[in-house]
Order: sequence, then structure tokens, then C-alpha cells
Amino acid sequence: MANHKSSEKRIRQTQVRNLRNRYYAKTARNAVRKLRATTVKEEAAALYVKVSSMLDKLAKKNVIHKNKAANLKSKLALHVNKL
Repeated sequence: MANHKSSEKRIRQTQVRNLRNRYYAKTARNAVRKLRATTVKEEAAALYVKVSSMLDKLAKKNVIHKNKAANLKSKLALHVNKL
């Protein structure tokens, strides 16, 4: 177990951040799945803007890597344009 106050605090902070990051990453994955399942172009275009913004914010906060966000946005843009 931790012997210092600072390390105990660090453990608490890590647990909170871990839960928060897991929640946001899962939410983003579900949003991406929903967009990929969409077959109406207008609906998909509106959803793409929201999902793309969400991915950018997660990449900015280092929840996901910036290249992963870019790759997902690229694939989703291709999907929306094919509809």
C-alpha cells in the first residue's frame, strides 16, 4: 500500500480519471457504431458532425490517440459520402 499522502492522492486521482476516460471512450465507440449503422444520408451527415467533434475532443484530452481520431473520422467521412 502507498506510504505517502501524495501517492495515496495520486491513486485516487488515477481511479477517477480511469473511470471517466473509460466512459467517454465507450460513448464514442457507441456513437461511431450508430453512425456506421445509419443508412440515410442526411441523418448520417448530421451525426457525422457530432461524432467528429466528440473524437476531436477526446484526442485533445488524450483519451484516445490523435491519429486514431483522424483515422476514424476519415473512415466515417468515406461512409457518409458513399450513402
